[in-house]
Amino acid sequence: MSGANDPFPVSSQAPAQDPAPRPPSPSAMRRALARARDGKTLDVAEAEVLLHARGDDLETLLEHAGRVRDAGLEAAGRPGVITYSRKVFVPLTRLCRDRCHYCTFATVPGRLASPFMSPDEVLEIARRGAETGCKEVLITLGDRPEDRWKQAADWLDAHGYDDTLSYVRAMAIMVLEETGLLPHLNPGVLTWADFQRLKPVSPSMGMMLETTSTRLFTEKGQAHYGSPDKDPAVRLRALEDAGRSSVPFTTGILLGIGETVADRAESVFAMRGASRRYGGVQEVIVQNFRAKPDTAMMHRPDAEREEMAATIAVTRLVMGPKAHIQAPPNLIGAQPGGVDEYALMIRAGIDDWGGVSPLTADHVNPERPWPQIDDLAGRTADQGFTLRERLTVYPEYIRAGEPWLDPRLAGHVAALADPETGLAREDAVIVGRPWQEREAVLVSSGRTDLHTEIDTEGRTGDRRSDFDAVYGDWDELRSGVDRDGAVPRRFDPDIAAALRSAEADPAGLDDDEALALLHADGPELEALADLADRVRQDVVGDDVTYVVTRNINFTNVCYTGCRFCAFAQRRTDADAYTLSLDQVADRAEEAWKAGASEVCMQGGIHPDLPGTAYFDIAAAVRERVPDMHVHAFSPMEVVNGATRTNLPVREWLTRAREAGLGSLPGTAAEILDDEVRWILTKGKLPTSEWVDVITSAHDLGIPTTSTMMYGHVDSPGHWVAHIKLLRSLQERSVERNGRRGFTEFVPLPFVHTNSPIYLAGLARTGPTVRENRAVHALARLLLHGHIDNIQCSWVKLAEDTCRQLLSGGVNDVGGTLMEETISRMAGSGQGSFKTITDIRAMVEPTGRPVRQRTTLYGEVPRERQRVAEASDGVAPGVLRRSLPLV
Repeated sequence: MSGANDPFPVSSQAPAQDPAPRPPSPSAMRRALARARDGKTLDVAEAEVLLHARGDDLETLLEHAGRVRDAGLEAAGRPGVITYSRKVFVPLTRLCRDRCHYCTFATVPGRLASPFMSPDEVLEIARRGAETGCKEVLITLGDRPEDRWKQAADWLDAHGYDDTLSYVRAMAIMVLEETGLLPHLNPGVLTWADFQRLKPVSPSMGMMLETTSTRLFTEKGQAHYGSPDKDPAVRLRALEDAGRSSVPFTTGILLGIGETVADRAESVFAMRGASRRYGGVQEVIVQNFRAKPDTAMMHRPDAEREEMAATIAVTRLVMGPKAHIQAPPNLIGAQPGGVDEYALMIRAGIDDWGGVSPLTADHVNPERPWPQIDDLAGRTADQGFTLRERLTVYPEYIRAGEPWLDPRLAGHVAALADPETGLAREDAVIVGRPWQEREAVLVSSGRTDLHTEIDTEGRTGDRRSDFDAVYGDWDELRSGVDRDGAVPRRFDPDIAAALRSAEADPAGLDDDEALALLHADGPELEALADLADRVRQDVVGDDVTYVVTRNINFTNVCYTGCRFCAFAQRRTDADAYTLSLDQVADRAEEAWKAGASEVCMQGGIHPDLPGTAYFDIAAAVRERVPDMHVHAFSPMEVVNGATRTNLPVREWLTRAREAGLGSLPGTAAEILDDEVRWILTKGKLPTSEWVDVITSAHDLGIPTTSTMMYGHVDSPGHWVAHIKLLRSLQERSVERNGRRGFTEFVPLPFVHTNSPIYLAGLARTGPTVRENRAVHALARLLLHGHIDNIQCSWVKLAEDTCRQLLSGGVNDVGGTLMEETISRMAGSGQGSFKTITDIRAMVEPTGRPVRQRTTLYGEVPRERQRVAEASDGVAPGVLRRSLPLV
């Protein structure tokens, strides 16, 4: 399938001539072919050399690529098998906001009877496809047409859809329920949040990368000029977001649109990088350009068959034996007496022919009919291979199941898949099956006593069972880690100058001054801590506050794949568990009886958990303990809930508040810099989505905390930027809403011991005591006048370190917690709870008074204080069962 969900040309101006390629020397070609023959890893330069292969060199290259392909098929258990998918093509809309100069798919509203196909039209095609044995419905459309065409926006509004993707989602569900065909969605560029919305309704998705050439996007007259969605950076981000979202994803390159040979090599390596980092590239299409009439590129010559073959072969060598490489069979041919291009592409290393329809045209290339499937099978057999039908999602993802397949689609896929091979069942009955959200009922399962046993028996192993697969390729990630950035650099004059600036205006420090203070040590560090403590005293006084609270992590089953997280488990792991609603309510009631004023509830992103389950969790606590403050659901959980219910974030938050939510933890922030986030996490929400959740909550009057997890693969520059971003969000809330949104800032030192990213050798062993002191002190200064409360996390820090932080700007020590499991699973040795007596003993050497507070830093009623004192702030059941390990 082409990436040509692109529109009509903006002018008839002929594109500029391509830069003339420089052929490599014969010796360079010999060296590159020898490395390919020997199975050596090719670099970009060598791949570029091989793309020039012609004649005997091309024959040699095809032989090496074919051997790699054959080894992959043998290892996969289907030697000699080339696959295809029997599909129907639904062009949901031919309107598009882009203006690609080679495209005839996209058009203008005046040439269409309706901006979108109707549900009846979609269903008619899908039903006819089911009758002819098709198992895939390819839903293709232009990128976000409502952004450009009023007619598209009006149609969506009139039919009750917020945007094009809402309509795509609805049509996918309809096809699943009415016909049983599996949707493969090609809606163009998608964001991380878009993938979350569409993944539950489509086993696979796709978008052609086409090229990484920025020249084709930025230069007037080039193929992608005037097309915002063809910015290579935007398309690469979508490719990465698909992998982060664990979506089996089809991508590829388009040959002959003005790119250079070097561009092609770079494009292939970009796809390989995304594939290795996340494992989500299920196939790579190598597609040849075909000129079309009435376009700006109508006179451009078609891509030559030899360059097509060389590109397929190089793609095979670079992507490796496990990759699936496809060539669209309707864009090649085999004329009598001419070159059999089918044979050439098989020899070049393809193992798939892509989607082939016995019913509908290729609406992107309507002048090129699909080959008959029997004819394709015969041509494949002529080369010694067997043609087998697959589903839209490839066998390895079907066999892996979670996280690649959403549970709501598992039954639809299983009905059509051969359980042994993962290919299409020959005897499949293609009928509609219900698609619906799981019931919002949490069922107790697994190691539900982990919250107490973590202190007595510990965790079962140091890592989850899918450690080698769920996080992506560690070696590919390693190159993105900047170890030098974390090395302290001391410049005493700079530190002294920064201290003088901080004395005059603590929050006015510029980035260089803040960085200088983060490198303070010795007398300079003591001076920084002293200044921060004086600022603290002026703002909040001497009281050290704490809250009597209970953490309730209702499940640790999660497939998001955060590389720092040691808490998440597969549902089959020994330490996995899920609490029922009654168990959640029971624990909240126990906490209330122990004097708690708050429960803090967060959990893994369980694949079975519907978006409404969060409402049920909050409501269960409110029903059982009406006066308990519910501090719950990280921004990641909010986005998960919103996308699973297909609700806007604000509407979801409003419903959560109606169910009993009182405030949000500002967790899932880690480091608010996407370059760091994509090393540190795999599928967690991007910075922009985190900010959107937080600002939406603040606008609605829902207070939040703020956090920063530091000391892993980050550097001091990231810490400064993170704290300043939080400050700007607080300023926004005050300006927009007349009130602060953040109640506190909680720096969270990285706990390394069982963290996957540490076990893989990428992360360091957490911040030093010096860094912890500098970070907390600097936070007090930079947030002065904006966030008054700075907390130290006792569960991650030794008590002596906490006391040092209390003398360096900190005024809060968190809570009694009662069951802190997340840090304990990571290897923290500070226990899973602290009694009030423990907290007082920790603070006592500082000589400062200790005071119980509410979630929002208010006064606790005397009656609740007496209850808390009587139980020492911890539920008796927790105290009895949680004895320290000896």
